[in-house]
Amino acid sequence: MSKRTSIVKALADKFKEINGTSPYSVDLYNNSFNKLKFWDEVQDFPCVYVTPGSEMREYLPSDFTWGYLGVCVKAYCKGEDAQNQLESLLQDLETCIDNNRVLQYDGSNETTEILITSITTDEGLLDPYAVGEINLQVRYQVM
Repeated sequence: MSKRTSIVKALADKFKEINGTSPYSVDLYNNSFNKLKFWDEVQDFPCVYVTPGSEMREYLPSDFTWGYLGVCVKAYCKGEDAQNQLESLLQDLETCIDNNRVLQYDGSNETTEILITSITTDEGLLDPYAVGEINLQVRYQVM
């Protein structure tokens, strides 16, 4: 499995810890996956889908290389109060990301830093659904 895939899988697995108990307010019921699905294909709500994006490299002396991986986290909610559910889920995702800036993946490898670069929502356009997206930048050492 590639590092990109391993990092995304580790993030999706980490989001499964969002179970409604402190410090989280939403229960994902383990609906966190390392693949892409669009809101019209989703059956279980709330849910999160994590996918890798583009990657940049920074080459430094002594054959040291940083990888900067873009990761997209799509969050889906459905119901009467879908926008408020989505905002709570996005807050829980933020908390989980902040608590796991250094994330272990693929055995003994670790990310160096995970930063949130943007958060967007559908702003109620898809009612009774709500869709949010968090874009991340994951820095890790390329070997």
